[in-house]
Formats: sequence, C-alpha cells, structure tokens
Amino acid sequence: MATSSAKRARSSTIAWKLAMAVTGIIFVGYLALHMYGNLKAFQGELPFNVYAEHLRTFGEPILPYSGLLWIIRAVLVVSLVVHAVAAYTLWARASGARSHKYAMKRTAVATLSSRTMRWGGTFLLLFVVFHLLEFTFRVVTPGGDSPNPYQRLVNAFSPDVWWVTVVYLLAMLALAMHLRHGVWSAAQTLGLTNTVASRARWNLVGYAVATVVAGGFALTPLAILFGIIE
Repeated sequence: MATSSAKRARSSTIAWKLAMAVTGIIFVGYLALHMYGNLKAFQGELPFNVYAEHLRTFGEPILPYSGLLWIIRAVLVVSLVVHAVAAYTLWARASGARSHKYAMKRTAVATLSSRTMRWGGTFLLLFVVFHLLEFTFRVVTPGGDSPNPYQRLVNAFSPDVWWVTVVYLLAMLALAMHLRHGVWSAAQTLGLTNTVASRARWNLVGYAVATVVAGGFALTPLAILFGIIE
C-alpha cells in the first residue's frame, strides 16, 4: 500500500512538473512576441499604434474585433492558473518531504535564481495584476490615461512617475531569474539534460532567453524615462 501511494505521488509530481514545463513554454513564446511589440515604440507613434490596432483586427472577418486578443488572454489565464497551482503544489510537497540533511545539500548547490524561483514568481504574479490594471483595463493609470496606445505607454514610464519604471525594472529582474531557471527546469523535466554537454547547452539557452526577453522589455521604459522615446 505504501509503495502504491509512493508511486502515485511520484506520478502526480511528474505530471505537475510537465504542466509547469508546457505552460512555461507558452509563456516564453508569448513574452517574446510581446517584447517584440513593445520595441515597436522605437519606430515611433504611428508604427506602434498600427501594430496595436492590428492585434485587434487580426483574423477579421473570421474572428470578431479583438477576437485574437481574447483567445490569447484565455489561453494565458488558463496557463497562468495551471502554472501557479503546479508551482505551489510542488513547493508544498518539497517543503513537507525535505529532510534537514537534504536541505543542506540542496542549498549548497542551488543557484540564486533557483532559490528565489517561488518568491520571484509570486512577485511576478502580483506585477501581472498591476500591469493588466494599468494597460489592459486602464483602472490604474499613474502617468495619465489616453485613448492613444503609444501615449499611454509614454505616460506610464514618464519621469513624473519614475517609480513605475523602477517597479517594472524590478519585475524584469525577477523575470530574468525566473526564465533562466525555468528554461533549465523545463529542459530537465522533458529529459533534455541527460549529458554534461546538454546540461551546459540548456544552461546557456536559459541565460540567453532571460537576457533577450527581460532585457528587451527593459529597453522601452528606460528609453522613455531618459527621453529617447517621447
């Protein structure tokens, strides 16, 4: 009976890890596209607004206006719920099962990004809520609201509300650490790190994804804050 329970627990743990890996891949793809869209701001107001409007008209007349956006949002919400539940379930199991000896060994080899994975993920979750309230639902608009997407972006990161940029950059730091370890963990879960060479390769991929995505997101608010984009 105990052996059967242990097998079920291991199978459940593997399933949760796979759920985290799959939803993580979805998030990386979305973040890369979203980051690309944000960088359109460097081309000026018209290209950025054309891009923003195109997201809402993409697929018409097969899809209704903003249909693609709502499909993306639905997929992201489901993925976020699954990812968060999986993360906190695995966290609770690890905390309950870990012995003192194992904890000492794990701490010795853990990286900073792995040690801060859960708390960094919690901070990112709170930031996503703030980000949605600011840019999607326009409930919180520290720099001032506007029907113009480009102007809303510039308002949000203007020097008058510099603290928004600080919060955003802290979130990007948390995102970089989360992506670095997340890419590695996903590769490990999917059985892609079975050799020394593959482990080194996926470690580099993790750093590359973290640097490109989080760094790309950071460029736009910094450019607005320092007057490069206005």
